[in-house]
Amino acid sequence: MKKIYFLSDLHLGARTLENPLENERRVVRWFDSVKEDASAIYLMGDILDYWYEYKTVVPRGFTRFFGKVAELTDKGIDVHWFIGNHDIWIFDYLPGELGVKVHYTPEIVDLNGKTFYLAHGDGLGDTPLIFRFIRSVFHNRFCQKLYSAIHPRWTVAFAHKWSSHSRQTGNCKDYCGEENEYLVRYAKEYLEKSPVHIDFFVFGHRHIMLDLMIRRDSRVIILGDWINYFSYAVLEGDQIRLEQFEE
Repeated sequence: MKKIYFLSDLHLGARTLENPLENERRVVRWFDSVKEDASAIYLMGDILDYWYEYKTVVPRGFTRFFGKVAELTDKGIDVHWFIGNHDIWIFDYLPGELGVKVHYTPEIVDLNGKTFYLAHGDGLGDTPLIFRFIRSVFHNRFCQKLYSAIHPRWTVAFAHKWSSHSRQTGNCKDYCGEENEYLVRYAKEYLEKSPVHIDFFVFGHRHIMLDLMIRRDSRVIILGDWINYFSYAVLEGDQIRLEQFEE
């Protein structure tokens, strides 16, 4: 039986990784381990620690990763890429070159007869005003055009410094408890307000592994990351489970 895979928060290229190249190779080895039984792979955001897509210039790095993704799509495996808060600026190059299907907003999809709510997780629920403002600037097309006019020698250095700082700040790095996890609260509120029943909410962003039943027939899955856990979820039939890649 073919399976569907979900992973997030690889943060490939992050300056805080001890060995960024080995992390990239490890992801490629994971792709090789699942490619024979995968019908689809969902990349749930922050796959790259930083990416800005220029019209005529390709940022350096990620060669092995990009090549493997292209191999998967060439084999007929659907690869979906949900943008996160680190890989916001994907436009038409990666879809055109790699054959990935890019999603810029949360999606509700039917997979194997189950209804999934899929999103990276940033910007959902009650987020601080400053975060909402920064996010709106980053997503604004006019601001993106202004940013692209700055030479990459400045923007890349700034982006990596910002990325490193963003992971060192904020509260509750580990599991906060059901009532304090904002993605769990968001899922519960969504079920109360929406006429659409969701079997599985699948998120990234929080860098924790969580499989939590919030109703008798609804669960929240938070995928962990590829910095500490090397984790992912797999949908086999109508059952989903969290796993970790071990070699």
